[in-house]
Amino acid sequence: MESMITDSAPPAAAAATVMTTTTTTTATVPSVVANTVANGSGVAAAVAVGTDLGSGGGGASSGGTGSAAMEQFLILAKTCKGLSAVELIRQVVESPHIYVFGEFLDIPNIGDLANNCDHKPYYDLLVLFAFGQYSDYLANVQTLPELSAQMRQKLRHLTIVSMATKSKHIPYGRLLEELDMKNLRELEDLIIDVIYAGVVTGKMDQLNNRLEVEQTIGRDIRRGDDLKVVANILAEWCRNCDNVLRNIEQQILNANRLKEDNHKQRQQLDQQVSTIKKTIKSSSSSGGGGGADMDDPMTTDLVNSSPRDHREAALNFEKIKRSNITGGGKGKGSGLRGSGTKFWKRDNN
Repeated sequence: MESMITDSAPPAAAAATVMTTTTTTTATVPSVVANTVANGSGVAAAVAVGTDLGSGGGGASSGGTGSAAMEQFLILAKTCKGLSAVELIRQVVESPHIYVFGEFLDIPNIGDLANNCDHKPYYDLLVLFAFGQYSDYLANVQTLPELSAQMRQKLRHLTIVSMATKSKHIPYGRLLEELDMKNLRELEDLIIDVIYAGVVTGKMDQLNNRLEVEQTIGRDIRRGDDLKVVANILAEWCRNCDNVLRNIEQQILNANRLKEDNHKQRQQLDQQVSTIKKTIKSSSSSGGGGGADMDDPMTTDLVNSSPRDHREAALNFEKIKRSNITGGGKGKGSGLRGSGTKFWKRDNN
């Protein structure tokens, strides 16, 4: 995208033309033509701004279009004075792509409007769109210029953004009051419009009659109290992060300690099992045939399932030893179920 500014050399008539061209789309951003004519004791200026979005889309979500439009207005604001600056303010607050105005307030030519009684209402209007809400306009409607339909809609959008910074769930009742609306259908249409424009991301909860906000665009902040509020919020956020980190570190310590205890307990249990296996094996080898075989699944299960307490392990060992002594002479010579008696007789007939 290229920007070209041309102004004529003669002091009696200065013309500034801002043209924007692009090679990727046929859509054109707002072009501004300012004609200033020296007129004796005063200066008469006229600013004409035309918008042709074509297929380029619109709304606050179109970051490229909004940035390009704002850049063009800022370029012109540095040279506009008097009535041309007033008309520029009207075009800026009506633009559907511009929702921040602090950079315009920082321009000296715009700030000079506050010192002129005829132009001060438009400077106050720009301040209202930068920091205020719709209720502020209603409270000062006598001293501010009349709002067009586009200005009124945009100021209501900005009001919703300001309300969302205080609560993520905004009841319809509060919205109707703050936006000076009487009709719920009209309010829902406004919410749909503000979401579609990309100013607010959220959804309507018609069951609970409220707007649920996920995120919004940013608004201008004042250098005084607003910066203190932001600093306090960030400080609170840092404190919360520190608390979360401390909790995570404590959980890690607890998990490591538990892992260590389990590992030691497992080692003790393995040592006890190994000791019992060795004792049983040495006892069975010294006591003669009929001893418990360590490869026998029943013996292995019995050993592996032995309790941790040494006393119970010793009692289990004594039971195994007694069973080996009492059944030592019968094991290999006995028939089925320990008896030589046959279960059936062959019929000679």
